[in-house]
Amino acid sequence: MTRVRVFGSALLIAATVALMNAPGAVAASRKELDRDGIKALQSLYAMNPAARRLGDKARAVLVFPNILKAGFLFGGQIGEGVLLKGGKPAAYYNSVAASYGLQAGVQTFGYALFFMNDGALKYLDSSAGFELGVGPSIVVVDEGMAKSITSTTLSQDVYAFIFSQKGLMAGIGLQGSKITRISK
Repeated sequence: MTRVRVFGSALLIAATVALMNAPGAVAASRKELDRDGIKALQSLYAMNPAARRLGDKARAVLVFPNILKAGFLFGGQIGEGVLLKGGKPAAYYNSVAASYGLQAGVQTFGYALFFMNDGALKYLDSSAGFELGVGPSIVVVDEGMAKSITSTTLSQDVYAFIFSQKGLMAGIGLQGSKITRISK
């Protein structure tokens, strides 16, 4: 049992160091975040026509181009994003999550939230932090669903796409995630 604890502690320390040294995940300048967010969204559109269709209908798109997730039993993820309205940067947010459960690894990824109506967008701005799973209904779009999305099947407040996954993170657990507006 002692070996497991030593290994777990070493992995947790490595994950903490990785989080602290993740230049793409935190503390990007406004200009870098604008550039990375627009580039990530363009890349998503090129790979996924459903994302492009949603983007054409959305009131705004919140893009987190570089999220870093790491953990061993306890985990966390962090990253910064840019809200694009009409393709132009309008505001900046951070995404922070904590988790607990059977999990181990380090992973980077991006995600985009497509706000389909004014109510969902207003909730983002008026809440003290947009908590995923609370407030407007959110649908994570997978490959199967993406193939069936049309302008007549759009019925949810927010659609989410996860993209550019790299690394290895495995496990199951409980997670809470919060998105908060920041100034840049």
